Amino acid sequence: MDATVKLAMDLIARRSITPEDGGCQALIAERLAHLGFHIEPMRFGEVANLWARRGEARPLVVLAGHTDVVPPGPPSAWHSDPFQPEIRDDVLYGRGAADMKGGLAAMVTATERFLSGHRDHRGSLAFLLTSDEEGPAIDGTAKVVEALRARGETIDWCVIGEPTSEERIGDAVKIGRRGSLSATLRIHGVQGHVAYPDRVVNPIHSALPVLSELFNTRWDPGNEHFPPTTFQITNVHAGTGVDNVVPAQIEIAFNLRYSNHWNAGTLKERILKILNRYELRHDCDWRIAGEPFLAKHGKLLDAVLSAGREVTGYQAALSTSGGTSDGRFIASGGTEIVELGPVNANIHKVNERVAVADLTTLSAIYERVLQRLLFEE
Repeated sequence: MDATVKLAMDLIARRSITPEDGGCQALIAERLAHLGFHIEPMRFGEVANLWARRGEARPLVVLAGHTDVVPPGPPSAWHSDPFQPEIRDDVLYGRGAADMKGGLAAMVTATERFLSGHRDHRGSLAFLLTSDEEGPAIDGTAKVVEALRARGETIDWCVIGEPTSEERIGDAVKIGRRGSLSATLRIHGVQGHVAYPDRVVNPIHSALPVLSELFNTRWDPGNEHFPPTTFQITNVHAGTGVDNVVPAQIEIAFNLRYSNHWNAGTLKERILKILNRYELRHDCDWRIAGEPFLAKHGKLLDAVLSAGREVTGYQAALSTSGGTSDGRFIASGGTEIVELGPVNANIHKVNERVAVADLTTLSAIYERVLQRLLFEE
């Protein structure tokens, strides 16, 4: 069996639902130790993290990812046990096959092949792994990056193995991510009997015009790298459970995925300006998942694009779509980041899967990237 596929299956078999690691990092650490990496587990709270570095000089190339996965959902909905990897018709099934144990396996085997012929490479190579990417993302990559910066370790280039491909392996890479701002808005009214509208203030009625404006606002036109900012209502809760009482408040949860036209502060100001214009009694809790970031077009992106072209025969498209990633924590230090990984069509779904051939191809692309960055002039 291909080494990348075998390792991917070994990782999938380790149940690692956020924030559990399930022994995945230990398995990878053992293989990296044989290659001369200094292994440094970094545990923060309940989260297992791994920093493994080979070399001391710059440039420092980091291969990053996460060993945690989302819950599989009802096992009965799967065609096979989500934590017992199975190959059917040249497709590997299992939770994490695409997001992102397949990508991690490809990174490890690419590193093994690269070092078998280039042990005297320039610079340094490191792995940054966490078990807290699918969860709150508080004690994971963010804490590791903070610790590295405190002791003066600077990451020059970072490849993240998130599933970025759309239709076929390597057809798209992420060069940035949109920001994510969530909020829980509470609009207050006066509770009372529905038969006496002059004695109540219906917060549901009060909310409708402001929600309509928020929904219909054109936040920005987007740009060559980012689509326009979007506003989505994700939950609405009001009522007392009976049909003859006007409730005292309505609670609305919403999220904005925003371009680099904004930051969280300026976007909050714009939303509060709209709310205040309606003279509502309200309060709002804000949650910032991450600011938008965009990688500069430099040597890393050139290496990834040329490596993908050489291995697959076609050019990858550049994208900033999708959700957030741990790249937001690494990018804040000025690191050039590119995300490249398996096809993302079925991530977080039942019967998550990846084509066996895609893992072999992905590993070959990663190996070529390392050659370009750490060996070729």
